[in-house]
Amino acid sequence: MGRQPSFSSASRSDTEADCIIEIDCPFGQLDTLAHVDLRETAYELFFISCRSSPGFGGCRNGALNSHGFAESAGGSCGGEGSPTGGGPRGGTGMMVVNSRIKKALGLKTRRSSPPMRTMTQSAAVGSGGQSSPGKVKRPMTSAEIMRLQMRVTEQSDSRLRKTLMRTLVGQTSRRAETIILPLELLRQLKPSEFNDLQEYHQWQRRQLKILEAGLILHPSVPIDRAKSAALCLRDVIRSGDVKPIDTSKNSDAMRNLCNSVVSLAWHSSNGTPTDICHWADGYPVNIHLYLALLRSVFDLREETVVLDEVDELLELMKKTWSTLGINRMIHNVCFTWVFFQQYIVTGQVEPDLICAALAMLAEVANDAKRADQDSCYFKVLSSALVTMHEWAEKRMLDYHESFDKSSAGNLENVLCLVLSTVKIISEDVGSGVGSVELDTSGMITSSANRVEYYINSSMRNAFSKILENGMGHADSMIIQVEEDPSQILERLARDTEQLALYEKETFSPVLKRWHTVPVAFAVASLHDCFGVVLKQYLVKVTSLTNELVRVLQSAGTLESALIEMVIEDSVKCEHGGGIVTEMVPYEVESIVVGLLKTWIEERLRIGKECVNRAKETESWIPRSKTEPYAQSAVDLVKLAKATVDEFFEIPVGARDDMVRELADGWESIFHDYTTFLATCGAKQSYIPTLPPLTRCNQESRFIRLWKRAVAPFRWRDRCPRRDSSVYGHNPRPSTSRGTQRLYVRLNTLHYLLSHLHSLDKSLSSHGPSPSANRRLGPANHLDLARSTVQSAIPYVSEVAAYRLIFLDSHHSFYDGLYINDVANSRIRPGLRNLKQNLTLLVTVLTDRAQPLAAKEVMKASFDAFLMVLLAGGSERAFARADHETILEDFRSLKRVFCMCGEGLVAEEVVEQEAEVVEGIVQLMGEATEQLVEEFSIAACEASGLGGAGHKVPMPPTTGRWSRAEPNTILRVLCHRNDDTANQFLKRTFQLAKRR
Repeated sequence: MGRQPSFSSASRSDTEADCIIEIDCPFGQLDTLAHVDLRETAYELFFISCRSSPGFGGCRNGALNSHGFAESAGGSCGGEGSPTGGGPRGGTGMMVVNSRIKKALGLKTRRSSPPMRTMTQSAAVGSGGQSSPGKVKRPMTSAEIMRLQMRVTEQSDSRLRKTLMRTLVGQTSRRAETIILPLELLRQLKPSEFNDLQEYHQWQRRQLKILEAGLILHPSVPIDRAKSAALCLRDVIRSGDVKPIDTSKNSDAMRNLCNSVVSLAWHSSNGTPTDICHWADGYPVNIHLYLALLRSVFDLREETVVLDEVDELLELMKKTWSTLGINRMIHNVCFTWVFFQQYIVTGQVEPDLICAALAMLAEVANDAKRADQDSCYFKVLSSALVTMHEWAEKRMLDYHESFDKSSAGNLENVLCLVLSTVKIISEDVGSGVGSVELDTSGMITSSANRVEYYINSSMRNAFSKILENGMGHADSMIIQVEEDPSQILERLARDTEQLALYEKETFSPVLKRWHTVPVAFAVASLHDCFGVVLKQYLVKVTSLTNELVRVLQSAGTLESALIEMVIEDSVKCEHGGGIVTEMVPYEVESIVVGLLKTWIEERLRIGKECVNRAKETESWIPRSKTEPYAQSAVDLVKLAKATVDEFFEIPVGARDDMVRELADGWESIFHDYTTFLATCGAKQSYIPTLPPLTRCNQESRFIRLWKRAVAPFRWRDRCPRRDSSVYGHNPRPSTSRGTQRLYVRLNTLHYLLSHLHSLDKSLSSHGPSPSANRRLGPANHLDLARSTVQSAIPYVSEVAAYRLIFLDSHHSFYDGLYINDVANSRIRPGLRNLKQNLTLLVTVLTDRAQPLAAKEVMKASFDAFLMVLLAGGSERAFARADHETILEDFRSLKRVFCMCGEGLVAEEVVEQEAEVVEGIVQLMGEATEQLVEEFSIAACEASGLGGAGHKVPMPPTTGRWSRAEPNTILRVLCHRNDDTANQFLKRTFQLAKRR
């Protein structure tokens, strides 16, 4: 039967969709163009390039030149196109003989009927013609076959022929590569030639998108996209998105379009004139258009079949090369790709297609060795090879899933594809030059090595599947101990032996071509896989049982069978015996050692979970009055002690390395927990910001007396918390819950420190001798953890102290002491509150934590006292006469710490910390003139100005207060309430008055 003109487009469109899903195009995406846009444009280009060939012309059965054939009165065709004219392969008759290309590629002619494509004359008549009463059949022309294969409607084909007639009247010798086809179509075709305006608009947008892709987005000759022609073309394209542009001769839009397109298409890289226009030869536009043509060689009705007319069609497609910038080498790559792609798209059911791709790949390999490769060819070649290699390798890595007994023959083709592509990539493409960079450093180029790699991967995947099937799901076997893992292991041993036999009978004969001992290598991989599962099973076993014995017997039987297969496959191979020696035997002792190691990891995991749980839930509430530390620390220490005790009860031989692993693991856990303990903020967050420096107002005597009179009442208003609970005869401590929680952290740190010592002692007494240990002493396994705890204790003590003084006791120190008047806001109420807070501190903290905590509270109190004197803000001012009162208050503060507890803070330590404060208080007793002189000298010396005569610089605020520090002296002057200090500060630094 001849080929009929009717067809359904569903098959090929579905194929294209499947292609997108199955494999991505390696030549880059054209986001603005759909598959149908490329196909229709490719047909238009094909038609215009073949216009001088028989069957292509302005009318349905005639051409612009003498090679066409005209209609007879009866409606039949005469001339060369008729069945009675021309040879067996006459231009329009296409009386097909055996295809040379199909024969070279190993493709068979599938038709049992005579290979003549016929068409009824009524179908050949254009849509506007009249059908004759009879239906005379004739051979189909190349143009008609391409139209059907490209799924172009007769109406579109008719419009194209009319455009060809209008464009090339009197220009039949004009070359196709000098025609900007989309522009000519836009010029010639009007909306009236379409069914409706929407169809015309869609067609026009396609032409504009093609121009945009070929001239701006992917030009063959690089252009400046900011060039006026490019910008103008973009403007026209954007205007055509909403509605059709006016393409009449007098239209501004059409004039701008023509000028910009012509300017861009005839552009050359060096500015010299060119005889070829560039609108479709830029990568990857040219490749996508050419692939759309090449796909037409596959029969629409049976997509695994290549048309017998492929020779004639390819010869015609060759006429598009000059326009698309294609050469023979690029054609070979593209032709290879379409065979490979069609093999995938059609479900990999036709081996002839991949064999054809392999045959073409041999031509590609020869081309790749040539030295005249251009950048476009390198891009096309490398992109196609990498994609084919990735697809084929993915299937080879799991060939048990990709192939079965019925399709094992395809394994050879896919493996050939992998090896061929990797050979070209590593030997030829990898040394090429171009914009595509290929990393061939990690490629296994040896065929035997790659086959080993695939066998190993596929065997492991297959083993994983039978393991999952035996367990009923894909989860870890260790989790499902309740499902009787011993039975699972016994069944797995039997299934593993069956898998080895299946590999030997089905796939190894194919792989034998590239590998000398494929059975031995596959069996060795299975042996390793089962050994891993066996070790995982033994991890959960704590003692020998009958079930364990049965599992070990099954493992031994399997190991014997696998070793026999290896020996049988390797007997004739010189180096095959080495595989047996490389197989790790299933030694119970080594597995028990692995069991012990896994046990350690599990215990360490539990310890880490304990720390993580503490991070989420720990509230720092003491367990009891007798155990004033956190519950999480108790849990962690109990777990560590239980782990160490149980570890040394396990009857195992040499385990020095495991003792070290256990100790290092727990050391890391305690380090992490201690870091969490010490994450409690910083003391700087509680210290108030230093107020700006100002000078005291010099007020009248009446105002000073008035402020002194009302100061007690203002102080009462400012401090609503000043009640009997704080300032009465029996004040309550002001320590907040947050500070008390910091005390619990301190207790917990000391608790950890004491138990780390006992843990270290246990590890050293049961573990390796000091001489065998790489460290120095017997009790030194947890040195890092101990040092972390010892560093955290002073830090947490300091944060707790500053929180107590600057936050909890702010009303009696920084916010209350010496406000407005020294005499009426002295330190006595604050001392009573401080004593109560210290009493609570001693009550809450353990004996070991108390000394350092009390010392840090003392340091924070002294800092707060200095802040009052030097950075007290606008509500504090001191006269020289206040010096004695302030000194008396500070001595009272010192006595509190000297008398705290039973010598918690040594008197010499108190005196040492008080030296700075006492020096600054003494500074406040000096005359203003002396202060000004001392400040000027200190400021100049600090800034390097030297002697007198220089302007006194403003000293920076360092926060390190001392009697000789210039910023400290300046702050004393700023708080000095007399006229001399006021004038000096105004004159020297223009400091503002207090408000």
